[in-house]
Amino acid sequence: MLDALVIGGGPAGLMAAEELARAGRRVVVCEAKASVGRKFLMAGKSGLNVTKDEPAARFQAAYGDHWLAPMLGAFGPGEVQAWCRELGQEVFTGSSGRVFPVSMKASPLLRSWLARLAGLGVEIRTRWRWDGFASEGLRFLTPGGVEVLHSGVTVLALGGASWARLGSDGAWVPWLRERGVEVAPWQPANVGFAVNWSPHMARFFGQPVKGAALCVGAQRERGEFIISNKGVEGGGIYAVSRALREGADLVLDLMPDVPAAEVAKRLARMRAGESTANRLRKLGLSAVAVALMQEFGRGLPLMAVKALPVRLAGPRPLDEAISVAGGVRRDAVTDGLELRALPGVFVCGEMLDWEAPTGGYLLTGCWATGRWAGRAAARVGVV
Repeated sequence: MLDALVIGGGPAGLMAAEELARAGRRVVVCEAKASVGRKFLMAGKSGLNVTKDEPAARFQAAYGDHWLAPMLGAFGPGEVQAWCRELGQEVFTGSSGRVFPVSMKASPLLRSWLARLAGLGVEIRTRWRWDGFASEGLRFLTPGGVEVLHSGVTVLALGGASWARLGSDGAWVPWLRERGVEVAPWQPANVGFAVNWSPHMARFFGQPVKGAALCVGAQRERGEFIISNKGVEGGGIYAVSRALREGADLVLDLMPDVPAAEVAKRLARMRAGESTANRLRKLGLSAVAVALMQEFGRGLPLMAVKALPVRLAGPRPLDEAISVAGGVRRDAVTDGLELRALPGVFVCGEMLDWEAPTGGYLLTGCWATGRWAGRAAARVGVV
């Protein structure tokens, strides 16, 4: 009989393991892959964005009117930065408020964290893939064959259903549903959208669109995005992906810093007979922005630079999404993230039904829920 078991070696699972160990529990972490933190390391390849340095109310608003608020209040941007520094990883805040390690990489932080966990006595077993419930415990496929583990308390941190190659494949959903746990259907979040491009756009594939405002209903976001052979993707698109997924239309303001009246004056001063492309270039549009006007603005007045409708063909597949919406429903867990249908079993991270944009919110959400579940789990069996 194990004292405490954590299944999943991502940010949420390792944080739960740390809290359990700090409370004096003997912790075993089982990870399906050959090493822990694979999605964490992949997310840090272009610069590990650990959190967003902004007031608590604004930070929590990024998650919507959500039940994670107490967890984010207990482990928000300030606590994340302090935790990184405790691991010997100094951080800095960029002009956008995003917080990064000075090294910009995930690997030094993960190495320091694993050393701390080892010092706390946490045992990590890799290539131990959870394979569902056995009649008397939890069944694992291991290098040595099938093993069944029993534990006084268990924390599940198995991720969502995107990036299956890194371990988040959602295979756990039917096992929990069979035990009476309510799980909301998966939906892609922070995802690109397909576009049926005309042939002339091929030469712009891979190019960024900078300086535009993305307008979706009342939401207006400034952010760069990429034109790809599949459609549009990148931070600007991810910021509005939830509304787009739910059916809202995307409208681009390609000159967000210039009032419409000024655009109209500039157009009025141009010579009659000039080509559309030349007029757009004189307005200061980049080549890729001119191409977008030609793609979506045919038949529209040139003032469409201030409100260009973009024809999307739906979100890209779930496994291309950076994160997911859906997962274990709020009503299925207690305030301590214990499954009501499975006493002694806790859940955290992307297994839970929550959604947040990129920009540090995802990692902080995983750490905050892992910490919360670990602390609650540590109290099980303590008199």
